[in-house]
Amino acid sequence: MTQINNPFEILGLSKTASADEIRNAYRTLVKKCHPDQFLDADEQKAAQEKMIALNLAYEQALRLALPCKSNTFQRELSVGDAILLAEKMLYARNANSALHHLNRTKDRTAAWFEVQGRAYMMLQQHEAAHQSFREAVRREPDNLEYRRGALDAALAMKNDHTLQGKLKNLFHKR
Repeated sequence: MTQINNPFEILGLSKTASADEIRNAYRTLVKKCHPDQFLDADEQKAAQEKMIALNLAYEQALRLALPCKSNTFQRELSVGDAILLAEKMLYARNANSALHHLNRTKDRTAAWFEVQGRAYMMLQQHEAAHQSFREAVRREPDNLEYRRGALDAALAMKNDHTLQGKLKNLFHKR
C-alpha cells in the first residue's frame, strides 16, 4: 500500500486529530472534489487523482488515530461504525461476525441492542435476543420496531418450550 508522507496535512488536520475529526474532514473534502461534479475530462481526471490521494490519506490517518491493541488486529470502533459493520454481516447472514463487530465498541445504544437482538435471533438464541430487544425498548420505549423485535423473540422463546420447538432445537444443534 502506498504511504503518504503526512495524511493529516492532506486532510487539513493536525496530527492529534481524532477519528471523528478525520471522518468529518474526509467527507467535507470528498464533497468538494468528487469527479462527478466536473464536466471537463481534464478536471475529472484531476479530481480522480485528488480522490485517490484523499482515500489513501483517510485510511492512513485513521490507522494512526486508532492504533491496534496489542496482539490483536482489531481496533475499537465508534458505536455507529460497529452497527454499520454488524448490519453488513447480518445482510450476509453471518450473525457471529455481526456480534463480533458489535463488541468492538464500548458504547451501547438502543440501536446497538436492537442489532444484537437480530443477530441472536438469526442464531436461534431467542432468550438472549429477547434480553437485547428489551434493553433497546427500555432505552427507547416509543420505538415500535424494538417492541416488535422483543415480541418476536418472546414468541420464539415460548415456541422453544413446546415439544415441537424442543425437537426442532435438538435437530438444529446437530
